[in-house]
Amino acid sequence: MDELDYLFILTAYVVAGSIKGLTGIGFSTSCLPIMALRLDLKVAIPLVIVPSIVSNLAVMMQAGHFRKALRRFWPLYQASVPGLLIGLAILIAIRIDTAKAILGLVLIFYALWAFSNQPSSLSASWERRLKIPVGFCTGFINGLTGSQVMPALPYLLSLNLEKHDFVQAINISFTLSSLVLLVGMNRLGYLSPETFMVAVAGLVPVLSAVYLTGRLQKHLTGTAYRKLVLGFLLMMGIILLLRILT
Repeated sequence: MDELDYLFILTAYVVAGSIKGLTGIGFSTSCLPIMALRLDLKVAIPLVIVPSIVSNLAVMMQAGHFRKALRRFWPLYQASVPGLLIGLAILIAIRIDTAKAILGLVLIFYALWAFSNQPSSLSASWERRLKIPVGFCTGFINGLTGSQVMPALPYLLSLNLEKHDFVQAINISFTLSSLVLLVGMNRLGYLSPETFMVAVAGLVPVLSAVYLTGRLQKHLTGTAYRKLVLGFLLMMGIILLLRILT
């Protein structure tokens, strides 16, 4: 890695940590597009995993209600594991440009969906039926692109959970998938000692950003910042696609 590589990595950590501190979600989704502008996804994903796990744990400790979320959504979490492994296997086999294009499409779809903000509510029966398909699809997309939000995030939002229940439920999903991804990337030889040390060093800017923006959260209007975050994700998705098409 050269100096510009490290600058991209540091920028990605600070931006993603800030978004995580303010919203409780979005570390990997924000971090990967920035790194992917400069680095191979097979290099970028291992760099994101360690800070992602630690930032998730920090948010989970604040949210509470861990056992409640685990009891309610364990089928979703369990189904994400085989989906993630299949997605990871495909990532290793396909062209990197293809994976970057898929990541760009995932980000664009998510941002446009969130901008539309159409209210929806799932019944208890549909909640049960969709847990396994949503878990599997979320794991598959995560393994293939590194993005952890689709379709678990819109699914959980449609259940009208209390804020702390939602934050805990989504971050358990993030943490489990990150741990599986960490083991998978290590077994495939992509988690080199240098990569691991860079990721560990990145905990300092990540946790600093999470802490500082977490304190600022109460002083910011949620609507304005939400639009800013979604606009950023949409822009990153478009840039990734344009880099492939041009």
